[in-house]
Amino acid sequence: MKNTPKSALIEHRYLLPFILITSLFALWGFANDITNPMVAAFQTIMELSATKASMVQFAFYGGYATMAIPAALFIRRYSYKSGILLGLALYATGAFLFIPAAIYEEFTFFCLSLYILTFGLAFLETTANPFILSLGSKETSTRRLNLAQAFNPMGSLSGMAVASLIVLPNLLSDKRNEAGETIFYTLSEAEKASIRAHDLAVIRDPYVAIGLVVVAVFIIIALTKMPNTSSTGIHVKASQTLKNLWNNHIYCEGVIAQIFYVAVQIMTWTFIIQYADNLGINKATAQNYNILAMGMFLTSRFISTFLMRYVNGSLLLAIFGCCAGACTLGAILIVGHAGLICLVAVSIFMSLMFPTIYGLALENVSTEDSTLGAAFLVMAIVGGALMPPLQGSIIDLGQVAWLPAVNASFILPFTCFVIITIYGLRVYRSKKNG
Repeated sequence: MKNTPKSALIEHRYLLPFILITSLFALWGFANDITNPMVAAFQTIMELSATKASMVQFAFYGGYATMAIPAALFIRRYSYKSGILLGLALYATGAFLFIPAAIYEEFTFFCLSLYILTFGLAFLETTANPFILSLGSKETSTRRLNLAQAFNPMGSLSGMAVASLIVLPNLLSDKRNEAGETIFYTLSEAEKASIRAHDLAVIRDPYVAIGLVVVAVFIIIALTKMPNTSSTGIHVKASQTLKNLWNNHIYCEGVIAQIFYVAVQIMTWTFIIQYADNLGINKATAQNYNILAMGMFLTSRFISTFLMRYVNGSLLLAIFGCCAGACTLGAILIVGHAGLICLVAVSIFMSLMFPTIYGLALENVSTEDSTLGAAFLVMAIVGGALMPPLQGSIIDLGQVAWLPAVNASFILPFTCFVIITIYGLRVYRSKKNG
């Protein structure tokens, strides 16, 4: 017990692998947050309902659900490094598929490209999270993952900046008249076709560029020796691992909490543009609120990582869950710019949730079971596929009771925060009583 405070957060021998693997967190952060505003962009360009446009998120996060378990089985058989390289290859493939998608101008093709791209992200997340946990002592594993995850929003900010400064301002379909109304819908079919071709090319280019960056990272990691800190599953059968995980209640509840966390993160950052649009704010300007939210998220991630040195992680999770729920209630009940500010403030309290839930869930999972355990936590990202279309269907109603439908739709994120808070409290009490 006396040696626990002296445990190094990152051992010197693991420093280079830690830096390289941490760079992957930024890569999938970029993909996540350049994609979120594309829901609103596709809605206008392809003349879709909010429900159908949110199929972008269904495809994006559905890729995680499809590939997380195969990724874990692959890693158990081979190695963390092999999983990372295959993930990067799939990531680049999905990004480059945006080229034919833009040529054919098919919304389904774009969704398929994103689906394949997230096959790669599933491999990366299934690999990188437990790999970071394994690079040192268990006592510092959750803090180490929070530190690595702090670089995820840096990638997210880059994705948001590209969307805000390069993509959204150059979308001709988002031009508005003096009354703040989109003029695209009033144009002739020939004019729409010309604008659609232009705008889809604008959306395509950042994905092709990130595909090239991913290829470069693939080469660097392929040439770098990585420590073998994993168990490949030789000693424990997958069936036994599943039994062990099923009997671990903190782990099982952690998977459920993670489903709702990813859902709330995607809903909050995807529909902030629709929330602002209801206030007469155009997409490019609305995306600046997303960037502000991500800036707060990033700052709070570092602050919360520091606070975890003094406050129990599960208790801090519950406190942040309560605060996030309160901000969401403000976004629901306040119609106007004050409600939008409340929605932006939610990101402050989401900052520690993903890595903390992840770390708490795996804290008492054995090394042999951790790869498959990590896969189910990555598979929990399916929450980001299932709930945004449901929120989109509420937004399509236009009005719910006395509230604009976009305000009322945030009852779904509020419910998610309640569930996350309950998980934090249950883990805290379990540790306190144990």
